[in-house]
Amino acid sequence: VQLQASGGGLVQAGGSLRLSCAASGRTFSNYNMGWFRQAPGKEREFVAAITWSGGVTKYADSAKGRFTISRDTAKNTVYLQMNSLKPEDTAVYYCAADLTTSSYVYSYPTRYDYWGQGTQVTVSS
Repeated sequence: VQLQASGGGLVQAGGSLRLSCAASGRTFSNYNMGWFRQAPGKEREFVAAITWSGGVTKYADSAKGRFTISRDTAKNTVYLQMNSLKPEDTAVYYCAADLTTSSYVYSYPTRYDYWGQGTQVTVSS
């Protein structure tokens, strides 16, 4: 599985960004997807995840009510819509694939089998 994340950039606090993660190499509908982020000097942390069917989603508390994860099977792409961005959202954002068709999504990085290269999100105050 190859994952290509894009859509990051510089935005003012309160603004929005939509991240995309294009997948290739295996049948997209056969795995769950997640978004993580890592700020300088901090560990990688969970942001959101979605099942292979799109029927189940999970969010970190910091993302609830502001971020929305979705997937488009026809385009082999998963999205992270981020609204009401805050300076503390500044990080490199990574998408990841968990090769399972489980109806449960996980929040720990070691569960995921493949990772994209990351896209930088910077939120200015």
